[in-house]
Amino acid sequence: MSGHSKWATTKYRKAAQDAKRSALFSKLSRNITVAAREGGDPSPENNAALAAAVAKAKANSLPKDKIDTAIKKAFGSGSDAAKFETVIYEGYGPAGVAVLCEALTDNRNRTAADVRSAFSHSGGNLGTTGSVAFQFERKGQIMLEKSQADDEDEFMLMVAEAGGEDYEDAGEEWVVLTAPGDLSAVKKGLEDQGLEVKGYELTMQPTTPTEVGVSDAKKIMRLVDRLEELEDLQNVYHTMDITDEIAAALDE
Repeated sequence: MSGHSKWATTKYRKAAQDAKRSALFSKLSRNITVAAREGGDPSPENNAALAAAVAKAKANSLPKDKIDTAIKKAFGSGSDAAKFETVIYEGYGPAGVAVLCEALTDNRNRTAADVRSAFSHSGGNLGTTGSVAFQFERKGQIMLEKSQADDEDEFMLMVAEAGGEDYEDAGEEWVVLTAPGDLSAVKKGLEDQGLEVKGYELTMQPTTPTEVGVSDAKKIMRLVDRLEELEDLQNVYHTMDITDEIAAALDE
């Protein structure tokens, strides 16, 4: 367990941006609907993907009635029940950085045109299916305040006891990584040891970082920002290595 990956920096920057977007509630509701439908169970206790989607929604203050409505839509209740489908878009941004986008859409043609436009206007290229997916792997991700477990050696043992695969140092938080199917079990294992989980979700982790300069990093983040503004896109992942220098430059 290394405990010192820079990938979490990107995730937290993304979360901060998400909170500012007017379409956030729509994205969260859509995510819940699809997670409920694909998991085949309206109960978060029996559907790990739905549990993660609901937890993310609650962390972003989505009202309970909207959460309930989103779940009902997955099983035929509501005028626009289960219209959304999951679509993956892959491409390359400036400096050859791989970019993977997860969309929930009711109109593939519209979404594809919007994504293609975002890539072309930001110095990137939309690729074919499978062109970059091999550079990512699905993981569960659990966030905890570091203040409740500031002894790294002790925390590493707690993660291992809970069944976590690895952890990352994300400044004021620890980020525990799990196999996708183990997310709920590891979360419970950490809580059973007295830790309070701040949030948890399924994510895509890059397998190989791409080193870039500050100038290219800013171009890449302009592409990411443009993609994240699209209502149909739920998540945007990339392989750019966020060094301390680049993180500082992006925060300017």
